[in-house]
Amino acid sequence: MPARRLPVYPDLDQLRRQAKDLLRALHAGDAGALADLKQFHTKQIDPAKARLADAQLVLARSYDASGWTRLVLACKLIDAIWRDDLETVRSIIEKNPKLLHENAGIRNNNWGPPMSYAANVGRDAIICMLYEHGARDLEHAIGRATLQGKIETANMLYEMLGAPPIPKGALDGPAYTLSSTGTAFLFEHGATVLDENGATTAPVDVVICSDSRKPAEKHRILEMYVQHGAQPPDTPVMALHRGRIDLLEEHLRRDPRLFERTFSHHEIFPAEFGCSEYVDTQGTPLHGTTLLHMCVDWDEFEIAEWLVEKGVDVNAKSAVDPNGFGGYTALFGAVVCYANFWGNYRGEAPDTRFARLLLDHGADVNVRASIRRMFDEDGKKIWKEFRDLTPLSWGDAYPSKILVSQPAMRMIEQRGGLR
Repeated sequence: MPARRLPVYPDLDQLRRQAKDLLRALHAGDAGALADLKQFHTKQIDPAKARLADAQLVLARSYDASGWTRLVLACKLIDAIWRDDLETVRSIIEKNPKLLHENAGIRNNNWGPPMSYAANVGRDAIICMLYEHGARDLEHAIGRATLQGKIETANMLYEMLGAPPIPKGALDGPAYTLSSTGTAFLFEHGATVLDENGATTAPVDVVICSDSRKPAEKHRILEMYVQHGAQPPDTPVMALHRGRIDLLEEHLRRDPRLFERTFSHHEIFPAEFGCSEYVDTQGTPLHGTTLLHMCVDWDEFEIAEWLVEKGVDVNAKSAVDPNGFGGYTALFGAVVCYANFWGNYRGEAPDTRFARLLLDHGADVNVRASIRRMFDEDGKKIWKEFRDLTPLSWGDAYPSKILVSQPAMRMIEQRGGLR
């Protein structure tokens, strides 16, 4: 059992079942369970004589809790915050005042101590009660409130903190979650996107590289940056990110072959805005792709419709490198891209608008390509190569199925797609 992090909203019943499963594995002599016992138990005990309390201790310590009681407290506290149950939160804190200053989710640093955790979900009465009991993580709480778009909560916390200047980097949070309301709040209270030398400090890289997929929010945030002095490059890719079809029209006027162009990594992820040479979104790689490929990945459906209306070739291929990798069409992205993550994550079917748009306009369901991309495995970056793929076999081969659209694959199969 590796070190674990509690989910944002942990399920205590599920943890109880995990402890019972671990106990059974210990009694059965399972090698993994025995290793966990050795690593996380505070004493040397005979696995065959282990009791439920032993399994609970091992499980709790794998979550970085001091013991089972602490893990249970975390679950009950978080549950009460989500339910806006002021009295239960008060009771837990008064009996365990040190919890005020510990992460509510133990190892989950992002959501922070109880006050910051409550700020994430806009529980103002709970925040006030925690403040009265000595919670002082106000700056972190404001950051979480703006990141989640809880603007009334952010305003309350800002006043509690004494209306200080907005710190550098504060725009990063709402940039990552694509919260235009959080971004607007920070600008209203003095956030800037220019340094003392007039250079742009707007977190455009965070907006572009976010795993969120909310195009309208992204457009609003980037336009706010421009209104406050940021100067994004005049490129077709940035026009796409800004949702500015008028600017794309101008680029098309200047370059009639715009739709055939493939764009380099630097053009898609500009280094001048802090983008790394290694950054890419998960799914079908973007380097060397066309505007249509990018629309699929970033969920820019309105722009994709405009491209099709203007006569874009839906079978336009990505650039092919000297080793033969590339040549995939936008349909590969409709099958595997980060936009599919959110539907799968919520237990809903991923949106099939892009697959339908491409198929209805003549996308080749059996085009073949080879793809090479980097994956993170156990903290290591590993290159994997996939040769001679169709869109369907790409969906079959992709390791992280949460990024794969099964509905899109069924549509392709119905149109004659092969593996």
